[in-house]
Amino acid sequence: MTATEYVAEPTPSGEGLLRFPETFVWGASTAAYQIEGAVAEGGRGPSIWDTFSHTPGKVDNGDNGDMATDHYHRYRDDVELVAGLGVGAYRFSISWPRVVPGGRGPLNSEGLDFYSRLVDALLERGITPVATLYHWDLPQELEDAGGWGCRETAERLAEYASVVARALGDRVSLWTTMNEPWCSAFLGYGSGVHAPGRTEPATTLAAAHHLLLGHGLATRALRAGLPASAQLSITLNLAAIRSATDSAADVDAARRVDALANRIFLDPLLAGRYPADLLADTEAITDWAFVRPGDTEVIATPLDLLGVNYYMPTLVAAYDGDGPRAEADGHGARAASPWPGCERVQFLEQPGEHTAMDWPVDGSGLYELLTRLHREHPGLPLLITENGAAYDDPLEDGAVHDVRRIAYLHEHLAAAHAAIERGVDLRGYFVWSLLDNFEWAYGYSKRFGIVHVDFATQQRTLKDSAHWYREVISANGVPALS
Repeated sequence: MTATEYVAEPTPSGEGLLRFPETFVWGASTAAYQIEGAVAEGGRGPSIWDTFSHTPGKVDNGDNGDMATDHYHRYRDDVELVAGLGVGAYRFSISWPRVVPGGRGPLNSEGLDFYSRLVDALLERGITPVATLYHWDLPQELEDAGGWGCRETAERLAEYASVVARALGDRVSLWTTMNEPWCSAFLGYGSGVHAPGRTEPATTLAAAHHLLLGHGLATRALRAGLPASAQLSITLNLAAIRSATDSAADVDAARRVDALANRIFLDPLLAGRYPADLLADTEAITDWAFVRPGDTEVIATPLDLLGVNYYMPTLVAAYDGDGPRAEADGHGARAASPWPGCERVQFLEQPGEHTAMDWPVDGSGLYELLTRLHREHPGLPLLITENGAAYDDPLEDGAVHDVRRIAYLHEHLAAAHAAIERGVDLRGYFVWSLLDNFEWAYGYSKRFGIVHVDFATQQRTLKDSAHWYREVISANGVPALS
């Protein structure tokens, strides 16, 4: 698990482009709570992020998603932005508390109608809608009943999936059950830096299982309610886990983190079992009794695609107990550890360029991850469903010259192209994100968008990266950087 040697492909002489397959899908991604606002309109119920963001000290600057980018009222203008970029697919999430306010019980038709109008607007502009059922905004009533630590939440997700499939299945052909279950479990119930803000190591692992079970049950519900042509997926935030040295202790540290970051989801989904080393590493924390007979078969319900969110690699070493131990969380003293069973692991700073999130810029990690998935799970089609970077983007004279973001996107698209050249079945790329938005516990202080948003006026301005991405899409290839 040491770093894989990788050099981005040179631009072919004369051609000036790294060309992608003709069927390659170019997209942009968003998430409901981060952009919609209108949290008390249209019959929407409260989510765990409403509660969390209104709890003092949980979100930077006391920010919340009450307004966000006001997409609920401005969605038609935002669809026009997407169309103007030439984007072929738009990945959005459906707010569970907007559709089923309490997480169970009566359907809120007004909330569902919003997504119906959004889908219609996308289709009118020739844009493929890609719907995510769950992007972290759990109805607060379900959290009050135990949240993802409770098995019943998985069952409620399947009921919600059936409702949405019946309403939108005639127009939406590509579905994602959930986004980044690692964050929901390990940041929501482990470190506590995401909603619901709990710090319970045993519940963290139970939540990871119940999220996976919810995915499996929701997948079966979608299969039952959608046309046979519909494609189903889950999106995972995966990482290239690298050991600082080749020593046995450092390699074992990387193995432990890889089990919690990657294989805890990949193995049940694609092999129908949890990794034996994961179970052994965490036996002092939980006995895994929450895994019932038949659960892994449900979780392993076949997928059509795997969504991959990638931002950075992770570098680890063994911790010898001498001095402070570095954690890979980024939230400082306010966070507990999100890594149960990794008390003898330290997470190391990485050299080179970093984003405003203090995340290292390293496209080789994306290449390493994609080729690993291809090697270990041959024949599984992949989508890059999120990739992007936060930088401090000042709006000056009506423009945002975000050259560092362009360089980041170029490096990672070159890595994706190199993976395709190695035989990886990569079907598309979705930039994160279309808009500057509410960036969870960082509030509005971190800007990932290729479109600048003035949060006071809601004015949208295309950044230079948006113009660059439009050129990439038009050419179906990555141009050389001047």
